[in-house]
Amino acid sequence: MAEPERLRLGGMALRNGLLVHGPTHWAAAVRCADGGVRVASGPKPRVRAFDAVPGARGVARLYEAMAVLPLVKRALPEARLPFQDKRVLAGALAAGLAGVGARAAARRAGRASLGEAAAAGLSLAPSLLALSGGELAAYHGVEHKAIAAYEHGAADAADASKEHERCGSHLVAPMLAANLAGAALLRRLMERPGPMAAGAVGLVSIAAAVEAFAWSERHPSTRAARAFRRPGFELQRAIGTREPDERQLDVGRAALAEILRAEGVAA
Repeated sequence: MAEPERLRLGGMALRNGLLVHGPTHWAAAVRCADGGVRVASGPKPRVRAFDAVPGARGVARLYEAMAVLPLVKRALPEARLPFQDKRVLAGALAAGLAGVGARAAARRAGRASLGEAAAAGLSLAPSLLALSGGELAAYHGVEHKAIAAYEHGAADAADASKEHERCGSHLVAPMLAANLAGAALLRRLMERPGPMAAGAVGLVSIAAAVEAFAWSERHPSTRAARAFRRPGFELQRAIGTREPDERQLDVGRAALAEILRAEGVAA
């Protein structure tokens, strides 16, 4: 008898646990202050209007992932979100202000493209700062290991790789490239682009990156797909993930068991 097809899972590392997305439900497990592990799950918000629209469907999927977070906090108040940290929030504010300053200084010097590049680089600072604490990077490793172990039928998550081919880190390089290209085109079309125009470029950049990501998944053995994923793998290896300990892996096992239960699938 053929083995039943396995669910396609996604996830997000929390500061003290793991959030897993299934086709129709989410599940999360966190390590509480008293040392215990708590789990919760529920139906996912779903935006179906753009399923057949290239670009827009990717933005819709990202919206769904963000819309889950308030549900997680309501069901698991102990959950600590990736950016739920004063140091990271302060860094995000500083990076935003520095980006505005870099754009203004570059425009005065007649080097607008340099300012856009600097602002794009600064936009990565909050994520890098969030991962620098260590525990979030470890739970990012838990996310990859738990999902990979399930997908490949491994005996235990501890034996799986901490880098994963579907990690959101693979979106970073194409999003930056698309944003820079879009900003350059916008400056050709408009003398002083406003916030609405800049926001539109940002959305188009996300849409283009997600479509490129989906293409690389459909053609994983091609040279272009391997080149597309290489920066993301290097980011995961060097900064984004670290090997978790057994207590952290236990949280990942609990989150995986809960998503399978919520989706009605035998482990």
